[in-house]
Amino acid sequence: MILDLARLLLFPALMAFAAASDLFTMTISNRVSLALLAGFLILALLTGMGFHDILLHVGAGAAVLAIAFACFAMGWVGGGDAKVASGAALWFGFGHLLDYLLYASLFGGALTLLLLQFRQWPLPYPLAGQPWLLKLHAKESGIPYGIALAIGALTIYPETEWIKAVDLAHFAIR
Repeated sequence: MILDLARLLLFPALMAFAAASDLFTMTISNRVSLALLAGFLILALLTGMGFHDILLHVGAGAAVLAIAFACFAMGWVGGGDAKVASGAALWFGFGHLLDYLLYASLFGGALTLLLLQFRQWPLPYPLAGQPWLLKLHAKESGIPYGIALAIGALTIYPETEWIKAVDLAHFAIR
């Protein structure tokens, strides 16, 4: 039951935290990426994932990390976004990687368009005192892409083996 709770809560909680952190501070702590890595390794070992499968998941994470850091070097994404994307890819492996990247890209495009439109309007006076909202509204600020990465991840996560392996009978009301 503890492993089922970890499967249900750990990854979604970390992704939600990454999104909230990016929204409010425009940064994602390295601790989130390290927690994604550690959580994956611990759960993979405790749930009996084979060594070959673990290597495939690590390969997916490494591939995304390499591409995302190339995008970071060009100034297209933030470093925290690159690390969180690779952490999510680690959890998805190659089996769900393309779906994740597609959803994250679509949500990222929608988020970008929304923020660009939002930044065209003046902030209402009652909201103008919120520092995080002022930073989000500033035209020179970037896009908190961690939000799109998290929404994309949470869209795909229910389809993964992590969730399919959960024994929902433990959680049934008796």
